[in-house]
Amino acid sequence: MPPVAKHLKLVLEAALFAAQEPLSAFDLKKLFEDEISVETIRRAVDELKSDWQDRGVELVQLASGWRFRVRPEFMGHLERLNPEKAPRYSRAVMETLAIIAYRQPVTRGDIEQIRGVSVSTTVIKALEQRGWVDVIGFKEVPGRPGLYATTRKFLDDLGLASLKELPPLEELGQLVIPEMGE
Repeated sequence: MPPVAKHLKLVLEAALFAAQEPLSAFDLKKLFEDEISVETIRRAVDELKSDWQDRGVELVQLASGWRFRVRPEFMGHLERLNPEKAPRYSRAVMETLAIIAYRQPVTRGDIEQIRGVSVSTTVIKALEQRGWVDVIGFKEVPGRPGLYATTRKFLDDLGLASLKELPPLEELGQLVIPEMGE
């Protein structure tokens, strides 16, 4: 396949650097007045990804599109500039999020049955406000409870392209702190 036009790649590169959120192929198509195929955009992004292969920054594909990010092996160095502690969540929040992520779609009743305790409204609201879970439909049973599932933002924030990339459940324990009051 012939390489893509240099100007096209430079425009895509600039847009991907400036973007606050990942950009999809359809978002990137909007950058050009001329009709450019999604396939051409994808090929150009693949070339950009290759161009940035041996650098401290990489171009990655996430659930909702592509974005530049610092390579994981350099994050420790950058954290020295702005030392921030990774957000830590209560056990209730993490258990609820894990149940939704690994068993979706689930109802609040399903979550309560698995956890063995009732789910606080504030836990669900916190996950919805963060943009990590959403009601995607309603179960066809009396009361028609909402079915919760994770969102693309959840995957993007975790740096994942799909749910298949979720870590094993055992690894989630290190992010949990003792109950902080639900």
